[in-house]
Amino acid sequence: MSQDASKNLLPPQWDYEAWRHLVRAMAGRFNPEGVDPKAFTGWLRPIDVHGLAAAEVGSNAKRVERSLRDVRLDGADHYIMIFQVAGKSAMTHNDQALRFDSGDVVLVDAARPVAFFNREPDKRWGSLTLVLPRRSLVSHLGFEPRGGLCRRGGTAAGRLLLDLIRSFGREEPASTLADSYMRLAAYDLVGALFAPTDLTSSRHADKLFRRVRAVITDGFADPNFGPCEAAAVVGISLRYLQQLFTHRGSTCSEFIYSLRLDHAKRLLLRRAALSTGQPLSEVAYACGFRNYAHFARKFRQRFGHAPGAYPEADGIAGNEAVNARSSAEAS
Repeated sequence: MSQDASKNLLPPQWDYEAWRHLVRAMAGRFNPEGVDPKAFTGWLRPIDVHGLAAAEVGSNAKRVERSLRDVRLDGADHYIMIFQVAGKSAMTHNDQALRFDSGDVVLVDAARPVAFFNREPDKRWGSLTLVLPRRSLVSHLGFEPRGGLCRRGGTAAGRLLLDLIRSFGREEPASTLADSYMRLAAYDLVGALFAPTDLTSSRHADKLFRRVRAVITDGFADPNFGPCEAAAVVGISLRYLQQLFTHRGSTCSEFIYSLRLDHAKRLLLRRAALSTGQPLSEVAYACGFRNYAHFARKFRQRFGHAPGAYPEADGIAGNEAVNARSSAEAS
């Protein structure tokens, strides 16, 4: 490579305000500290990595901070992967205090405050950063990574992702279709780096599972509602949704059918109590079944008799019907 070509690859130099503006446009409000603004020297070269924002970035600042006020002002909702390529740094973030060297990679949650420190104040630090939209990343991975994690240099996933960013910064843009596949490949590498050891046994997973159940409880009566729709509403992958249920000894489809059949029983008891004569096919559709035969088969498997077996005020079913009517009047 010629000397001129090498110079063209060097990131452009920026003053204090220009550097802050460029960083803010890409990743949010980050403020250099511990250096006189007039003596500040920073560099930043943006890179479009298949539609993901990345950059070569560094400076002579002793400290770079993103405060709680900065988080509130810009409302950024993404992750930032930072590959240390020069110097030695430290970070406080998410109740974690980390030290990392050249070759290491850290994950930052831009929705939380963070502070970076140059451990070699007499030298400049440099990094390669990649901005990852939270919703897209979490939806693809099926879990929400935790900011404040560090992976040491040398991991296969880290090398592949770093090579992807570096190589694309010097190539012609790919096609739109290729971009979409390459973004997913980048997300998978992030998952390989920062996946928790057990995706289904954590307070976050329990909270997420409760939300999934609430979403399904609200939507089960819609015949078009299924596991895919539930996953989309919650913002997780279908695979992770199924894992949450499998870990608890069930499946998402079983839970949906259980809600539909329980609701059908309540409607049938009310039908018998009030002698409405409502067609059974309407009851089936109101509970999320498109096909009556399918509904009747599922109902018999669950309760041991056909949906139309509830007589008006006769025997056990009649007692249940009276209770249903009392509940209806009370409401």
